[in-house]
Amino acid sequence: MSKLLITGVSGFLGWNICQIAQNKWQVYGTYFTHPVQIPGVISLKVNLGNFGEIKSLFENIRPEAVIHAAAISSPNLCQTYPTESYQINVIAANYIAELCADYQIPCVFTSTGLVFDGLNPPYRETDLVSPVSIYAEQKVLAEQGMLARYPKTAICRMPLMFGLASPTSNSFIQGFIQTLRAGKELNLFTDEIRTPVSANTAAKGLLLALEKVEGYLHLGGKKRISRYEFGCLMTEVLELPKDKLKPCLQKDVTMAAPRPADVSLDSSLAFGLGYEPLSLREELEMLREKV
Repeated sequence: MSKLLITGVSGFLGWNICQIAQNKWQVYGTYFTHPVQIPGVISLKVNLGNFGEIKSLFENIRPEAVIHAAAISSPNLCQTYPTESYQINVIAANYIAELCADYQIPCVFTSTGLVFDGLNPPYRETDLVSPVSIYAEQKVLAEQGMLARYPKTAICRMPLMFGLASPTSNSFIQGFIQTLRAGKELNLFTDEIRTPVSANTAAKGLLLALEKVEGYLHLGGKKRISRYEFGCLMTEVLELPKDKLKPCLQKDVTMAAPRPADVSLDSSLAFGLGYEPLSLREELEMLREKV
């Protein structure tokens, strides 16, 4: 089997990519802070902020493809620690693009729909970026830096994602479920619109991009939905107490990082390549016995 290197396998998305990828690839995964053991995956501790370590990793493994999913992905954390997050979110991404260029292998980068300001949705790949947070700015810089170093890179802008938690990282729904099952109120925005997908679906899209895409690709779902509407659907499908679900507005909650209102992604290009998200109801039903 060909060798696939996935960075950030202790994270929610990286862990989920491993579950799908190992059906076709010999998977090598990197982590740094949180050790993780994934059956069928060779996990390695690597400091992605150190070019020498990444270079040695490539020399030792000699991967035939790379999915770079590692990141400091909390916008609030990046807003608070811009220097530290820049090292991982931008510098490390550039390192990886340089090495993929040297080896001339497929490279996929997981970016975000947050590169847009939310004022003119839904967003196509050709729309101009306009980040409103430091995290989003860093993702834009990483996109541009990687393509400058290796134009064959597939830049996949990811939507809001949910699904099974990794041993060391949750998706947003785990917190929602825990809050509601504890009988506490859960306040969700009615004015924050997204095109969510499950991590399982997102992983399939990234593997598709690995084979078919150079440049930008959006991997959103087919439905534009507010966080509150998503919560209502989640409580129905997962049979959670709906009376504790409360609508609110973005302005009601103070956060370190600004959040765009509507970064719905137009993923028509991906759909045309064979990317097929299920409905949100179907995705949630598949999780019902597992969360």
